[in-house]
Amino acid sequence: MKKIYLDNAATSFPKAPGVGDAVRHFIDQIGGNVNRSGYDALTSDEMVFETREMLAHFFNFPTPENVIFTLNITYSLNFLLKGLLEPGDHVIVSSMEHNAVMRPLMQLQEQGVDFSRLVCDELGRLDANSLHTLVRPNTKMVVLTHASNVSGTILPVEEIGSICHEKGLWFILDTAQTAGVLPIDFQALKLDALTFTGHKGLLGPQGVGGFLLSEDLAQRMDTLVSGGTGSLSEYEEVPPYLPDKFEAGTPNLPGIYGLNQSLNYIKKVGLATIREKELKLASYLLKGLDEMDGIRIVGPRDEKERMAVVSVDFEDCDNADIAYYLDKHHGIRTRCGLHCAPSAHKTLGTFPQGTVRFSPGHLNTIEEIETTLLAIGQGLRELRNTRVRTP
Repeated sequence: MKKIYLDNAATSFPKAPGVGDAVRHFIDQIGGNVNRSGYDALTSDEMVFETREMLAHFFNFPTPENVIFTLNITYSLNFLLKGLLEPGDHVIVSSMEHNAVMRPLMQLQEQGVDFSRLVCDELGRLDANSLHTLVRPNTKMVVLTHASNVSGTILPVEEIGSICHEKGLWFILDTAQTAGVLPIDFQALKLDALTFTGHKGLLGPQGVGGFLLSEDLAQRMDTLVSGGTGSLSEYEEVPPYLPDKFEAGTPNLPGIYGLNQSLNYIKKVGLATIREKELKLASYLLKGLDEMDGIRIVGPRDEKERMAVVSVDFEDCDNADIAYYLDKHHGIRTRCGLHCAPSAHKTLGTFPQGTVRFSPGHLNTIEEIETTLLAIGQGLRELRNTRVRTP
């Protein structure tokens, strides 16, 4: 049975051509750590810094040294939230945030940090002007997802960035669903920090992500993880300069080699081409789903307002049954449940049942979407007939 992978919102597959070879090249041919040896370390150092430069250029960020590598975007958000917020601070988030934001904030709330939610509408859309009503004298930052991992809704980050700049608030952006698909300009959006992960739209391997940090926040932010950096080894204090201040321990060098290759691939193909192909696939899927009875599609229909993330609530069948059927009988890989974003599902009216999420990538085909639509129709008929026959 041919497998059809439609779970790119969780992690991209397949990876960009050459990523596996790049990872293997480091493991088989390089092996040396950065800053810690005199043999192959120079090769690793050059590759790591080149990748920082590529990411800085990719996000129109002026300072490659302030591109910090972590394991993933969850670690990046934890570094920023826990390294910058103090008891008595107030934070503003949207009601569409992932638990990578909400769980750290819930922990910080127990330590005296407060937060408020910008409530989005039933399609996940946000009115940027509502931000004005939530700002307090002790508000320090706004943390926002660029696009929902449940509905695909793109939030108005340009407007939010302008308001934050006007009011002197730090603006931190979660690009988990948009980096590698949408153009993201750190300076134009008036960001103070941007978090990214390598394994989704950037088409790289798991275990490598990071954040881009303004110089102001770099000076203010506490170091949560400290240890050996290979620099200033004669001192036991944490190095005061970036990236060393926030990059203790051995980095995921195989992952960075893979990410370097995937960034080159995206540059060659072009963001516009990737975006156009993904929207074409999502639009075809949405059109086919619209013709089916007993289902609810969440999120906006206007393709300019969304990513290629299509969540469906099967109203007269169990969502988990549909997802299981598609996988078992047709090899179609989706993501069923609450997608680590209960607040988003509450906003969209799909809590607690969740949805079945279909998230094609640009390497999927129209034929695969056609097969998926046929499989959904067949699955609905079989499950409904089974339910009718059950005493």
